[in-house]
Parts: sequence; C-alpha cells; structure tokens
Amino acid sequence: MDSIAICPGSFDPITIGHLNIIARTAKMFSKVIVVVMINRKKPGGLFTPEERIDFIKRCTSDIPNVEVDFSDGLLADYAISKGAVAIVKGLRVLSDYEDEFKQALTNKKLAKDVETIFMVTDTEYMFLSSSVVKEICSFGGDISDFVPKEIKQDIINRIRER
Repeated sequence: MDSIAICPGSFDPITIGHLNIIARTAKMFSKVIVVVMINRKKPGGLFTPEERIDFIKRCTSDIPNVEVDFSDGLLADYAISKGAVAIVKGLRVLSDYEDEFKQALTNKKLAKDVETIFMVTDTEYMFLSSSVVKEICSFGGDISDFVPKEIKQDIINRIRER
C-alpha cells in the first residue's frame, strides 16, 4: 500500500531546514507531496508560487519519491484529494507548536483519516526560517549555510532587485 504524506508550507524561499524535514519524511513514506501554500498571515511574498515550486523541484530532484504541487485551498481538503495518510509539519521551537497544534486539531476535524505528524528539526536548523534568510540577505550577509546551493543566487538576485 502506498503511504502518502503532505509537507505543506509557504517556502518563501525554501531553506535547508525545510529540506531536512522533507528528506527525513521521504524516508518514512512511499510518496511525499511538498505543497506550496499561501499563508494569508504573510501577505505578498518575495517569490511567486510558481518560482517557489521551481525552487523546490530543483532542490529535491535527487529524492525520487518527492513531488511538488501548489494549493490555495484548505490543507485538509488537499490532503484528502491526494489520498494522504499524514500531514508532516516541522517544528523548530516551542512557539511553533501552539499554532501548529491548533491547525492540527482543525485539520483532524476536517479530515478525520489524516494524521498530523510533528517532526522536530535538527538542532542546527532551529533558528532558521525563510524570514531570517531574507533579512540576512537584505543586509548583504552570506546565506550559503542557510539555503540550498541550487537557489542561492536566485534569492540574492531577487533581494538586490528590491
């Protein structure tokens, strides 16, 4: 039986912390769908959904059971439509848990057969977020240790444009 997991996020842009969660999830499930979603709490964005999808595809091309998609609807509905058994969410710090826990309860109410799995990030990525990457880069800092090499220059170029 195929086991499908969904790894949702805004990925604006994807970081090595995100990749760590995706790669570890890919070892646990037969298929992982990384779905770019719009976070209504974060209006705008540095990259379009299409650019984010392209970045993720480039960064996960060596993981054969990963697919990349986009959704602008409810995560629970998306998971059901794909036949997913789990939604995998990465946690960095305790403050991530409160919001993610509320979302998990809501998703369970909307999609009773889909479990939410919280995966704790490796300690070296606990501080890392897309926002941190954008801030460091906007001040000319080196983001080499924070983003996949495949997309580093794309991020630098976009921030320089702004």
